[in-house]
Amino acid sequence: MKLTTKGRYAVTAMLDLALHGDQGPVSLADISARQEISLSYLEQLFSRLRRQNLVISVRGPGGGYRLSREAGAVFIAEVVDAVSESLDTTRCGNKGDCQKGEKCLTHHLWSDLSDQIHQFLSEISLGDLMKKQEIRQVADRQNQRQSDNGSETINTERLSDQAPA
Repeated sequence: MKLTTKGRYAVTAMLDLALHGDQGPVSLADISARQEISLSYLEQLFSRLRRQNLVISVRGPGGGYRLSREAGAVFIAEVVDAVSESLDTTRCGNKGDCQKGEKCLTHHLWSDLSDQIHQFLSEISLGDLMKKQEIRQVADRQNQRQSDNGSETINTERLSDQAPA
């Protein structure tokens, strides 16, 4: 199974949004700078995320995006599904035509693995990831790097200091 760039970037961007959204809408430019993801690519991803009601767009000065619901209620599988990312581990795209138009010997094994991966990601929320100390440390490092580079639009308050009690 290979989760492609689209799915990885969507999850990364949504986690960044969750980590920084407590101070108001987060601009895609800020996410782009912190995560080193092209702004135009983020615009495409967020268009899909918005259509699936995972994010809300806020227009005007200080605008950007915010999660449409609490981080604990946004699950990783939803994010991956929203950007039309397949978690299929079969060779045939789960069509069952992997060997001369018929199912191969291991089709059900790989199909079951795909289901297990999707179930696993369905049980992990952005809120769960936000609670992980190692994730907060990476976010703190990214914020510090942005602060050192002179970006005034990014909240550089230490995320580990904001951790829920």
